Amino acid sequence: MRHRLKDVAERAGVSVKTVSNVVNGYLHVKPDTRARVEEAIAELNYRPNLSARNLRKGRTGVIALAVPELDIPYFAELARHVVVAAAEHGWTVLIDQTGGGPEQERVAASGIADHMIDGLIFSPLALTADDLAGLDGMPMVLLGERVDHGPADHVVIDNVAAAREITGHLAGLGRRRIAAIGSQRTPEGASARLRLEGYAAGLADAGIAYDDRLVAPAPAWHRADGAAAMRQLIDSGARPDAVFCFNDTLALGALRALHEAGLRVPEDVAVAGFDDIEDGRFSIPTLSTIAPDKERIARLAVELLAGRLNGDRAAPPRELQVPYQLTPRESTRPATA
Repeated sequence: MRHRLKDVAERAGVSVKTVSNVVNGYLHVKPDTRARVEEAIAELNYRPNLSARNLRKGRTGVIALAVPELDIPYFAELARHVVVAAAEHGWTVLIDQTGGGPEQERVAASGIADHMIDGLIFSPLALTADDLAGLDGMPMVLLGERVDHGPADHVVIDNVAAAREITGHLAGLGRRRIAAIGSQRTPEGASARLRLEGYAAGLADAGIAYDDRLVAPAPAWHRADGAAAMRQLIDSGARPDAVFCFNDTLALGALRALHEAGLRVPEDVAVAGFDDIEDGRFSIPTLSTIAPDKERIARLAVELLAGRLNGDRAAPPRELQVPYQLTPRESTRPATA
């Protein structure tokens, strides 16, 4: 038997309106009254009718997460955290893969389809701040580095500082020919540009000259691209003794190419990545990396979106930075090891 709001009210000895206030999180309910209502809810195993509630509010109870690629494990792991955080609000998450193309991103930013979603958590690659500002003002939270100080709340980590720190970590281990894999010159390569900037700063901090021959581009950040870039560095004679890959999937590809070339990690070449995906904790050797707080990114994005849906949509957009952690593992050790 599915219990109704009226049943909870009778069990708690309060009005239906009071139960509704507790269920909806209103703060003006007296603590003892709230405790009685919550006890009645638990005893009756009452579950709010979210569909009816959303209908009354003119909502679907569905939000969307739009990311460039689900093949990139970082986005898959982030999506899991978004789903968990959204469930606490009674929301279902529709996950959209845009491919980083302008048309699909425009569809996502416009709300997927009329009345399908209430809000969007969006990691764009193609659309700019001006593009987004020109679209209908659906509640939105931005992720990634393509758009900052744009028309919506934005959750980000400090990519420059993180790349600088992990480059400094490699230099601090005695490595002097530190390569970088993942540079991109396209407009969509905002993350690559910031991580390259941090890499250059980390070299400068260590008194190491920047060498273009040690910077390998990667058109995409997949394992195959990392392997191809690492082979290019090996074949060029650049002879790096360490490599900073701009994400962990590039680093996993680099590990494979080094193994095929008969080079040992970390004895001959230390390898570091970025993103702290689960695969890196099980690779051989385990992968040193920058670990963004993905759970915090997801939870903060969901909370910001909830604030827009339930509060003042006209408030100025906010830029919020989430911490990261340098996580050394087996793939980086001192050159003397």
